[in-house]
Amino acid sequence: MSDDSSEIEASSSKQTVDPIKSFLSGGFGGISCVLVGHPFDLTKTRLQTASPGTYTGAVDVVRKTIAQDGIRGMYRGITPPILGVTPIFAISFWGYDLGKRLVYSFTPNRTSQNLSIGELAIAGGFSAIPATLVAAPAERVKVLLQVAGQSGSASYSGPIDVVRKLYAEGGLRSLFRGTFATLARDGPGSAVYFATYELLKKQLSAAPETLPNGEKAPAPPLSLPAIVAAGGTAGVAMWSLAIPPDTIKSRLQSAPHGTYTGFMDCARKLIAADGVTALWKGFGPAMARAFPANAATFLGVELSLKAMEKMW
Repeated sequence: MSDDSSEIEASSSKQTVDPIKSFLSGGFGGISCVLVGHPFDLTKTRLQTASPGTYTGAVDVVRKTIAQDGIRGMYRGITPPILGVTPIFAISFWGYDLGKRLVYSFTPNRTSQNLSIGELAIAGGFSAIPATLVAAPAERVKVLLQVAGQSGSASYSGPIDVVRKLYAEGGLRSLFRGTFATLARDGPGSAVYFATYELLKKQLSAAPETLPNGEKAPAPPLSLPAIVAAGGTAGVAMWSLAIPPDTIKSRLQSAPHGTYTGFMDCARKLIAADGVTALWKGFGPAMARAFPANAATFLGVELSLKAMEKMW
């Protein structure tokens, strides 16, 4: 999540960050991710939720969206992600740091403060639990705005209109529809996400020197190309795993009230109607988005952490 020199607290060699800094840096990373990745995400969502035959592929989605709404159409529904992703990523990176602290607390007799890739994956998976509380309703609003204008889809004047109508339809339960699906996507996905970044970060970093007391010195800061490579690859790894539950989540959150009884019912009906390959709808746009959006995420995180380290 951050370079080793930023992560290592002055009082110890634990791979943790000041909680406030981890929270704020995650927010900066989230904004960077949305600005770069939203057009790809819109394309993915429309492919996942449209009726069979509506689009021939990702390029067709882009072409029809721009023809109907102009280039601004590719940023339809960006307000909920900007407002939602900022705290989601802030909570996610804070949760990741908290997860690492929990690993340390459960292993008090460890001989090394360096966390294994497995332990980092556990911390990453844990980060999805608090983040989902914000992500689920934000994703629900975003998906409905993204599919607005497709045949048979309801129209909304904006995020507030979506929230108002969802609450009128079924209260908070309607607003939080897809919470389990969001956690099913983000739990394993975040485990792979953070573990992959940490693994590549370690491989792309120069080997740290050994101090006289036997401890490893902090590794030199990562170069920008290394951050881009590690962050982008982490995003690809995450979405390679997350697409099936994400497809189910998008269908579940965009469907009219009463269409599905839950996650498994949605998955069963989707496979029955369109085959198991339907779970991979939107794979192309998701992969196209994964590298640049997540490279931007970790650049935002790393650069903001570096700036905060200089300020306090």
